[in-house]
Amino acid sequence: MSAELVCLTLIAARSLRDELFDYLSEQRDLVSGFTASDAAGHGPDVRLQTPAERVKGHADDLMVRIILQAQAAAQLLEGLKTAFAGSRIVYWVLPVSEFGVIDVTSR
Repeated sequence: MSAELVCLTLIAARSLRDELFDYLSEQRDLVSGFTASDAAGHGPDVRLQTPAERVKGHADDLMVRIILQAQAAAQLLEGLKTAFAGSRIVYWVLPVSEFGVIDVTSR
């Protein structure tokens, strides 16, 4: 039986970008790679930390998506909770029904 795959999504302040990328890159036993993009955080619980964010009305955030086994996601989250305590990183985990790579040789 194969292990259940999930997509772990992290939303963090853009100011945490380098530190978060370094942390994830160090977790080679859990994370084989990730995708990151800029995001705009909206909502009553979003902290607008800079004057520019207050003018724009949204937080400049970073979204990271990682496909990994459910057990690895749980382990990674435990480590993140310790390493980034107080950082207000938002996360969620969704099941992945299929994952692969479309390659030139795939037909």
